[in-house]
Amino acid sequence: MKITLLTGKTYNIEQEFDFPLKIVKSPRAKKLTLRIDSKEHLPILTLPRYCSQKKALEFVCAHTEWIKSTLAKLPTSHPFQNGDRISVFGKEVTISHQPQRRLGAKIENDLLVVSGEEEFINRRIKDFIKKKAADEFYKRSKKYAKKIGVEFNDVTIKDTKSRWGSCSSLNNLNYSWRIALAPEFVINYLMAHEVAHLAHPNHSQSFWQTVAKLIPDYEQGELWLKEHGRELYRFE
Repeated sequence: MKITLLTGKTYNIEQEFDFPLKIVKSPRAKKLTLRIDSKEHLPILTLPRYCSQKKALEFVCAHTEWIKSTLAKLPTSHPFQNGDRISVFGKEVTISHQPQRRLGAKIENDLLVVSGEEEFINRRIKDFIKKKAADEFYKRSKKYAKKIGVEFNDVTIKDTKSRWGSCSSLNNLNYSWRIALAPEFVINYLMAHEVAHLAHPNHSQSFWQTVAKLIPDYEQGELWLKEHGRELYRFE
């Protein structure tokens, strides 16, 4: 089969796989790694600077069963639709399409009411969550930053494929809007994690001590993302 690298270079590999495979060559990588892109339902193989085609192929072959089983566990994605039960900032709500209303999208008690034509339900809910996330994530990040005496410049809401959040060298915080669909303790953990990077741009012992200072039981949030994070991609 032919596997195309992100760089545009192509490997011609005779071995046939039952799944597509994206290969990325990274000069910073120290070893071969495999991960699953939950959004694209795609395994991604990262190669270090010096790695033979034979070694890369053998690595994929050795992890074929893991790739297949992980891909099989990924939820099938679909647009937000009437009747879906979702969590928004830790609050369980049911999507209620009320076309006669003129409010866009709004949470009312245990309902997420969406007005307008049915074809716009998905877009309006995503716009609503992203807008609310921009405000909510900023406030939570500000609270944690104040606790450890650091500052950030801005908060940006994205739809990242491989990271739930990040802290740039310019002290800007970036979050995936999908974190808004996670439980409350997971949201708080991620905010604390990225804010801690403002003080420690690494994952040193000091960094984790800072996270623990902000969220004493942060391991729960970390574990939830590892075990259930892919579920946040069940909506397109």
